[in-house]
Amino acid sequence: MILKQYYLGCLAHASYLVADEGTGVAAVVDPQRDVDQYVEDAEAQGLHIEHVLLTHYHADFLAGHLELRDRLGARVYIGRRGSDEAEYEHTPLGDGDVLEFGSVRIEALETPGHSPESATYLVYDLHVDSESPHAALTGDTLFIGDVGRPDLQGALGWTVEQLGELLYDSIHNKLLKRIPDDTLIYPAHGAGSLCGKSLSKETSGTMGVQRQYNYALQPMSREKFVEIVTADQPDAPAYFTYDAIMNRKEHATLERNLSESLQPLSLDEMLKLQTDGAQVLDARDPAEWESVHVAGTMNVGLGGEYATWVGTLLSQEAPIIIIADSGRVEEAAVRLGRIGFDHIAGYLDGGMGALAGRDDLLRTTERMSPRVVAERLDAGGAQVLDVRTEAEWQAGHVDGSLNIPLNRLPDRIADVPSGGELVIYCGSGYRSAIAASVLERNGIVDFYDMAGGWDAWQTLAVD
Repeated sequence: MILKQYYLGCLAHASYLVADEGTGVAAVVDPQRDVDQYVEDAEAQGLHIEHVLLTHYHADFLAGHLELRDRLGARVYIGRRGSDEAEYEHTPLGDGDVLEFGSVRIEALETPGHSPESATYLVYDLHVDSESPHAALTGDTLFIGDVGRPDLQGALGWTVEQLGELLYDSIHNKLLKRIPDDTLIYPAHGAGSLCGKSLSKETSGTMGVQRQYNYALQPMSREKFVEIVTADQPDAPAYFTYDAIMNRKEHATLERNLSESLQPLSLDEMLKLQTDGAQVLDARDPAEWESVHVAGTMNVGLGGEYATWVGTLLSQEAPIIIIADSGRVEEAAVRLGRIGFDHIAGYLDGGMGALAGRDDLLRTTERMSPRVVAERLDAGGAQVLDVRTEAEWQAGHVDGSLNIPLNRLPDRIADVPSGGELVIYCGSGYRSAIAASVLERNGIVDFYDMAGGWDAWQTLAVD
């Protein structure tokens, strides 16, 4: 048996290839939308992908089940409780249902809670042990160090309490009883995902270790479990509900969308579309954007949590125009497509080179060193805006700083300090550049970005 994990760091997303070497039949579980890696690996090993399974209708990314179906003819499988909602042909899987090929057996367990249709897939290597599963692909039900949050389905008619109680039963009355301690646990996400609050950096583990150390697996009442699991969850981006719905729908594949939308635009064409309401997304690194950029653009650099911040701060309706470094336009578009942001109007042909001689369209964002910020604060001549999360701010911050987390900044523009020298900062500079573009788009242009952010400030304190 072959069992391979693919980990996409920018979305903290894990997907899996399960295959029988004897028959060459393979299945992919929770694929990302750009599916080349699965296809290429299968071809290199003489495998053919015949099955694609979803553990649930994911909210944080658009899955690649339709891509594998259209490209290879793979059969789609989803949890039985969500079967009626899917617009595409599929096979529902309920408790005890089995998909078997060669030496591989995949058994479904219905484990609702993170979502109503959530399922866990037990993977058996029949050449080794037909009684105990080798691994459990737990989706967003059980993570390493955490469990899936039950508060993402409010817009779809479910209360936190309803799903929290279902999650308790799935964990305490099903997984803890069904899965042996030596079974490998392979979840759909790791640290950095917003589908939970305490996910480990480890992307796999054993049930025995989770039974011992995972806070949500400890003995407790149903009421206590719901209280603990729902407390202190991070804010969920607006696109989560959109993606959860889109994963139920028949929609265009990523390949088709890119072929239709990724078209070069002249500077004049871009400016006209921008005037008509299009969003211009500059995907260059923060330092490049701050040194020079087109007025009114949103900076979300490809070097960080690009898709998550685009999905948090950009509209799902207005067209998007991409500005990127040479050779990275397609990457910027693919990563948008991974979260279902298919409304791309094109990209600026030539990138920033198209702005030669158009200084009237350009802006810069001034930076200030932490040492100078400290001097200005001592002199009473600066106001400081911290755009990190509240938890980060509570753990340590510049004295006197106002905390407005980046994801809440567009709705709290009126709270941004005015009437003095304004300095913004984040952890290292990635989020503060995004914040700078949010401020500029809202007419605030007189501010500085503290170079190096909180990390640099702490170094200054040591010095």
